[in-house]
Amino acid sequence: MKTTTKDISKFLSFILRHQPETIGIELDEQGWTSIGKLIEQARLHGKSIQLDDIEEAVKTSDKQRFAISEDGLKIRANQGHSVKVDLALPEVAPPEILFHGTASCFIASILKEGLRPGSRHHVHLSAKQETAKTVGTRHGVPVILTVRAKDMHDAGHTFFLSANGVWLCDTVPPQYLTKNTDHA
Repeated sequence: MKTTTKDISKFLSFILRHQPETIGIELDEQGWTSIGKLIEQARLHGKSIQLDDIEEAVKTSDKQRFAISEDGLKIRANQGHSVKVDLALPEVAPPEILFHGTASCFIASILKEGLRPGSRHHVHLSAKQETAKTVGTRHGVPVILTVRAKDMHDAGHTFFLSANGVWLCDTVPPQYLTKNTDHA
């Protein structure tokens, strides 16, 4: 069976965000690894991928999950890591509101305790409701939360913007969250 671009993207997400050690590679402090080493180690672990497969997965990823270095020699995930990396993202002032998509089964807990990163380094937020809805749909019946991001920032919370447009912050306390009933 032919390996699809979607298969390659899932493989890259797993390796570059969560478990690089499963194929014997290491990520540097900013999450980069050698594309050549990635291809070689993947092959040694039964996954045949080529440079053009990786380039196609990076180029066609609907969420732009990956970046290739300017010299074309390294690759990294843009965000979503559970392994320790510092993406060296600058602090950015957010827009007035951002959105977070979740499943309805989590809403009571979130409205009580706020949003936490779980196994990831940051809470992921989006500038568009539709993106939040898509994220929430992955886990069940979607609920969109509105985040008063500017108020959070004014109160001292730090925001970052990943290369693929995902807004990141450490946590979102419950007082900055509202369940969006218009677009859920």
